Amino acid sequence: MKFRDWLEEELERDPEFRTEWERSEPVFQFQSVLIGARLDAGLTQTALAERIGTKQSAIARLETGSAKPSFDMLQRLTAALNVSFEIGPGPEVRVHQREAMAQH
Repeated sequence: MKFRDWLEEELERDPEFRTEWERSEPVFQFQSVLIGARLDAGLTQTALAERIGTKQSAIARLETGSAKPSFDMLQRLTAALNVSFEIGPGPEVRVHQREAMAQH
């Protein structure tokens, strides 16, 4: 059985699992957009950490979800990656390149 199939079955079968999954979805979304933004910028975790004055392990914790970013950390990430993160009321998290935003 593929993971996606198993996940769909669990979400359907177990209401507690579904509630927890939905509660965690914004964190998963943030992890995904952070990793994508870092890779799009051509940076390793170490290089990003150096740019924002922290350690590689701090970046790894953000990317694995074992740490939540502070507001200060979000500001440093947006400056270093030249992006902005859009976090709405639902589970979706988006990342925008700053140049593209400046044109609107």
